[in-house]
Amino acid sequence: MLKRFFSYFSEDIAIDLGTATSLVYVRGRGIVIQEPSVVAINQKTGQIVAIGDEAKKMVGRTPAHIVATRPLVQGVISDFEVTEQMLKYFIERAHKKRFILSPRPRVIIGIPCGVTEVEKKAVADATRSAGAREVFLIEQPMAAAIGAKLPIQEAGGNFIIDIGGGTTEVAVISLGGIVLAKSLRIAGDKLNSDIIQAAQEEYKLAIGERTAEDIKIGIGSAYLLKEKKDMPMRGRNLITGLPEEIIVSDDEIRKAMERSVRQIVNEIKTTIEETPPELLADIMARGIYLAGGGSLLRGLDILVAKETKIKTKMVDDPVTAVVRGAGQVLENLDTLEEVLVEKEYLEPPR
Repeated sequence: MLKRFFSYFSEDIAIDLGTATSLVYVRGRGIVIQEPSVVAINQKTGQIVAIGDEAKKMVGRTPAHIVATRPLVQGVISDFEVTEQMLKYFIERAHKKRFILSPRPRVIIGIPCGVTEVEKKAVADATRSAGAREVFLIEQPMAAAIGAKLPIQEAGGNFIIDIGGGTTEVAVISLGGIVLAKSLRIAGDKLNSDIIQAAQEEYKLAIGERTAEDIKIGIGSAYLLKEKKDMPMRGRNLITGLPEEIIVSDDEIRKAMERSVRQIVNEIKTTIEETPPELLADIMARGIYLAGGGSLLRGLDILVAKETKIKTKMVDDPVTAVVRGAGQVLENLDTLEEVLVEKEYLEPPR
């Protein structure tokens, strides 16, 4: 009874705590925040200078004592205190107190499949310390499948691939549970670093992460494009030390990312090989679904379909699929509670 009273007065929150981008959904209001998971810290004082959009603008443009950092690496907390501050910032911005004595919000937070028990506890503890009354954890591919409106509670196979900044999650879901899951720590960030490495090796050009990401978005592809694309790549010549601009083609960028893309496709094929035959029959009829920002790489759906011989579709608005799914669980906690992870991580400390 007391829980129902609290839930009526608090604005509960769902968070997709991503390596590259964090999204926040508020019950009854929808998605209210979509910002980079970046924090700028003054190393002289230890104070946080900026979080999110403001912090990302500072990447590579700050004096030596101000460092813009990501507190999550490959979907896992690498700096507990900074993650806590980032979560606190998002929760405080999203949670508008309707009454003076409004209770703290309940928070559902998305986590990768492959995290350890210790890493799960770290996320729950950081979220509670940031101001949550009660914390629920949901695995990101499950949230993505709910966000994509897949019939996850039916006795049938659903195949979802969530490609984020730090991890690629591949999962087979049936009857409200994950039957089979793979977590690969190769995703959008690794493709950026592949482009940076290729620029150094092929053109002796030093480029930053933002430049690499712009090129990936601009002309990057996983499959041969019908129309050729090229784009200027600007950086510092490693031999002369002077600024230089060269023109790169989609073929060159695709080749730079080829090994990482191949690893993702191989993980998908391995998951298919391990899927029980009855569920595989359902998947062949329903298809494979791609979610997450990394799935926007041109031609990835074509490549996956070609390699697996199963039709592959992009979900609507793949970037927000996880937070929309977590939000749906938040709105229907009584009927969708079974999709959350083990109870021992849900209860607040006594």
